[in-house]
Amino acid sequence: MSACRVAFAIPGEITTQTGGYLYDSHLLRGLREQGRDVVVITLGSSYPDPTFEDATDAAEKLSAVPPDCPVIIDGLAFGVLNPAALAAMSAPVVALVHHPLALEGALDAPRREHLLETERANLRRAAHVVVTSPSTAGLLVSDYGVPSEHITIARPGIDQVLQTSEPVDPPLILSVGIQLPRKGHDVLLRALATLVHLPWHAIIAGQVLDEAYGAHLVQLRDELGLGARVSLAGQVSDVELALLYRQASVFALATRFEGYGMVFGEAMAHGLPIVSCNTGAVPDTVASGAGFLVEPDDSDGFASALARLLQDDTLRASMAEESARAGTLLDSWSDTAARVGAVLDHVGSCKD
Repeated sequence: MSACRVAFAIPGEITTQTGGYLYDSHLLRGLREQGRDVVVITLGSSYPDPTFEDATDAAEKLSAVPPDCPVIIDGLAFGVLNPAALAAMSAPVVALVHHPLALEGALDAPRREHLLETERANLRRAAHVVVTSPSTAGLLVSDYGVPSEHITIARPGIDQVLQTSEPVDPPLILSVGIQLPRKGHDVLLRALATLVHLPWHAIIAGQVLDEAYGAHLVQLRDELGLGARVSLAGQVSDVELALLYRQASVFALATRFEGYGMVFGEAMAHGLPIVSCNTGAVPDTVASGAGFLVEPDDSDGFASALARLLQDDTLRASMAEESARAGTLLDSWSDTAARVGAVLDHVGSCKD
């Protein structure tokens, strides 16, 4: 077996348009560009609520990996694997934690506690843990008992933006995020409903991963009388999304929690002022001076921040300039892969 062979266990389809899967896709490409032989282990699509069949399949596939082949396990599956399945593995495990599963929104207390205990137990068995932000690293130390020396922060990279901005009139407020309660699109809609006296239109782009929540958003938008001004675009292509970023004047995401939030990097790379929430990794991700952060679930505060940007061209331009400056300082995807590659060299046998 090649000394540089690595396994990467990913649940479901890597082409799924979420931040976590985009991270995995870029990381996979970057590790291969380093000359590593990366074997993808495809796990079932039912994670993070695996069926019996998917859980059994994962245990069988992971136990078959030889001891000289490090295995990266995406956190969507890692946090809910049966701890016995990890104990049966001979290969060193690198946990890739985008954010702790217990912090996903709309969980009842028993489910949250189960996820907390299972992920805590599994993290004790990992040879090393990769996280996407200092905030998540801190949570794993304080709430999950992971020693800080066992954690490496590998922030998401950003693709260079070559196109110039083309803001449309009236101003476009762009929100990008999958349709789950944690993303707070309902809060954004309530905020926008108080700003109908101002000129703007809004697009919320992101795949519907929670059908009930997606239906709720449509109903809420229409009840608030925003049907003509807010588009719930669902999943859009990369080309369409790039165009939306260029056309936008403000980026807004009323998130309730983020383990990192790759869309903030994209917004800064496009030089957009940002309105979001003071939660999770957002304060560490959104550059100082690049936007406003309000408390989660504060629709009035969110509306006030949006209004300031919409009504003050000088302020909006200043924050856009700071956002663009910060965007030029973000890591590349090769930087991300280099950090993870160093972890693999440390826990495995791929050394010069």
